[in-house]
Amino acid sequence: MEKIKAVIEALIFASDTPLSPEKIRAVFPDVEKADIKEIIDQLVNEYHERQGGIILQEVAGGFQFRTHSELSQWIKKLKSTKPQHLSPQALETLAIIAYKQPIVKSEIEDIRGVDVGGPLKGLMEKKLIRIVGRKDVPGKPIIYGTTRKFLEVFNLKDITDLPNIRELKELHQQQELLDRDEEAFDQEPEALKQENVKQETTEDKTEDKTEDKTEDKTEDKTEDKTEDPPLL
Repeated sequence: MEKIKAVIEALIFASDTPLSPEKIRAVFPDVEKADIKEIIDQLVNEYHERQGGIILQEVAGGFQFRTHSELSQWIKKLKSTKPQHLSPQALETLAIIAYKQPIVKSEIEDIRGVDVGGPLKGLMEKKLIRIVGRKDVPGKPIIYGTTRKFLEVFNLKDITDLPNIRELKELHQQQELLDRDEEAFDQEPEALKQENVKQETTEDKTEDKTEDKTEDKTEDKTEDKTEDPPLL
């Protein structure tokens, strides 16, 4: 069983996309799906108890190794390229599709009040949405829905994991806190540098004052010796 666990761990690690128990069973046809799921659960618990930088997480209908979200600020420093961000228009369009799917372009535009041709094209290129069919009405408009990649990107097991309004507010507050932490983390080296400069400046001033005092005392002693008349 330990050998099977090691192989399953390797399969999940090697897979480019979240790996489902069904796909793993194709490698082990003699092992029951319930046994495979039990082994995966053991791996999930082991990585959780380890409290390392890597976790095994269920996402998009499968399992995938991921880094801890708390470590994102360090990982961003390693990456030379900035992560791709969606424009506010694209995010609004994607949110409407996610919560209202299946949905056609005209229905999205009715909600947003503007043309969504551009955002739809961008979301299709990023493979966050897909064409799921055509609506049976005059003109046969295209019906849009989200993809498995959408679930991966937004860390969802399935579409039912989408947050409700209350949860969205909590997520927004958490994101604001994370942004503040990252900002403080980025500013910390600069603050230390400024503190060192201040310390060096203070030390220089102290040294200058000490030198001035020493010179003054030396001059005073020299003058005293010069002014004293010789004894007869």
